Amino acid sequence: MYGIYIYNSKNRNITIGTKEEKKFSLDIYQIYTHDPLEELLNEFREGQFSTTLTSKQKHMLLKMVRKNRPAFAIDEEPLGKIRGHDIELYLDVEIPYPPMLRRPPYPESLESRKESEKHINELLEMDVIRKIRHKEIV
Repeated sequence: MYGIYIYNSKNRNITIGTKEEKKFSLDIYQIYTHDPLEELLNEFREGQFSTTLTSKQKHMLLKMVRKNRPAFAIDEEPLGKIRGHDIELYLDVEIPYPPMLRRPPYPESLESRKESEKHINELLEMDVIRKIRHKEIV
């Protein structure tokens, strides 16, 4: 019969099998120190920072990014979401529109159409775009 026995005493002893077979003694020397900057850097490990930033400036920047995470792009929400800061786009061309703007949409293949609809639905779910009625003035 095999088992693992762990004794907590002055030294940490681990026995695998019977007590006579294999006995290991582990001394714990490493003490974990909690460094908040390292934790933040690990969370944003793919980010690149200017070499001119001090350690304190990096820490402040990373805290601000973490606090405002919804505003930044991540894999799950690639465009980010910012509420209350809507923008308005104006066309700088007057009616009658130039021929390029009056062209009918070109036909798409079925595969391309499915992919386009997938992306459009994704943007609708993230509230980046919205559906409008046919003659609605935007």
